[in-house]
Amino acid sequence: MSHVPVLEIGGTHVTAAVIDTASARPAPLTVVREPVPADAPAGELLDAIAAAGARAEAPAGAHWGVAIPGPFDYETGVGRFRGIGKFEALHGVDVGAELLLRLPGAPRRISFVNDADAFALGEYRAGAAAGRRRVLCVTLGTGVGSSFLDGGRPVTDGPDVPPGGRAHRLTVDGLPLEQVVSRRAIRRFYATAAALPGDGPLPDVHEIAGAARAGDEPALHAIRHCFGALGRALAPWCERFRPDLMVVGGSMAGSWDLLGPAVRDGIASCAPGAAPPAVTARRPADAPLIGAAHWTLRGAAVTPRART
Repeated sequence: MSHVPVLEIGGTHVTAAVIDTASARPAPLTVVREPVPADAPAGELLDAIAAAGARAEAPAGAHWGVAIPGPFDYETGVGRFRGIGKFEALHGVDVGAELLLRLPGAPRRISFVNDADAFALGEYRAGAAAGRRRVLCVTLGTGVGSSFLDGGRPVTDGPDVPPGGRAHRLTVDGLPLEQVVSRRAIRRFYATAAALPGDGPLPDVHEIAGAARAGDEPALHAIRHCFGALGRALAPWCERFRPDLMVVGGSMAGSWDLLGPAVRDGIASCAPGAAPPAVTARRPADAPLIGAAHWTLRGAAVTPRART
């Protein structure tokens, strides 16, 4: 099986493609990206996801790979989205069975994988993590995603990784990590540091980074505070897991030249010598698609239920 159809489901979009696993690239003219209504009823959500998949022109009887954020039961294909502000309608829904009924071409099976793991696997197969044994992949966007890879396999339990292998479950300074390091948290911290009026629009993270580069003290303080906290949260796990490399992706990775020193300083303050070399993703756009495709070659899968 060299051509694998995949879906990457994000909080605001769904991307479909057919991945040539031999070349680790999408097949020509197969990539489709569409908005997804994250707060819509279950049927509307599933129809939108399947409609994007239909446009990718997957082969009949295919085994699909699907990268999707948690909380999700990846073995059974059932959503566990409760109290997180997106995909609430899919809580308790057998997403695997519903997609198998909706996707064209009588799909054979679906393998689900966490979206952060899919990103990491794509970078391991065809990006910045190629050839590395132990890799920590971090995605910085709306929140913090993470994956700890050992020999190309996600590590999700044991003493060397956070619970579930997920950094967003960590706490720092007595707070959940994403209350300190997330798009919303960084913007709010900067607004306080800069004494911005409470009723005005807040600059986005890339604008705060730009101000920090220009020497703006509140922006520099926000970057050092928030990303130093990320480093402190990751420090014990860098010390235990001992990654050969950290690969950084997500919308904030473009400012890594500024954010990276703060993260390294945070790690060094708690675990001197434990900070791994860090690089930005080489395949930021298609790494999750590549990773989902390779996951189908070895992952457990949801099989079709009887069609009615």
